[in-house]
Amino acid sequence: MPSFDIASDVDMAEVKNAVLMTRREVQNRYDFKGVTWDIEESPTQLVLSAADEVKLRALDQALMSKLAKRELPLKNFEHKKMDLSSMGRARQEIAIRQGFETDIAKKVVKQIKGLGIKVQAQLQDKQVRVTGKSRNDLQAVIAAVKEFDIPVGVTFSNFRD
Repeated sequence: MPSFDIASDVDMAEVKNAVLMTRREVQNRYDFKGVTWDIEESPTQLVLSAADEVKLRALDQALMSKLAKRELPLKNFEHKKMDLSSMGRARQEIAIRQGFETDIAKKVVKQIKGLGIKVQAQLQDKQVRVTGKSRNDLQAVIAAVKEFDIPVGVTFSNFRD
């Protein structure tokens, strides 16, 4: 039986490439000459720091544009509250969400079952597996899921015939 998986994953290699491209761009920008700034990356978050709030916002905007150009789902990057120190330095954490949270996955399964298409949707780890007899039904589910209002980005993978 044909099947595919719906997941909410971020390709960390692409994130690393976007961070490197952002670093190159910011190093060459005139408005960042002589300004101390940094981008720290880990598997679960990115930490931006700059000399002041305006520079931090410019750094964030440059990073988000690079992430978007690499077609990464921006919904999976959750901005935390900006921290301003007494010295004027600004710092912001950006959490990277990997996989569906259980309540979001249950909502996706419920919406797929509510479509009335002859497919089965089930939760597996942090993804949703959809199986059906017809390839056309699966393609209809993919089109419908793209229209759903889901608070994270979705990716479709492991299409098996």
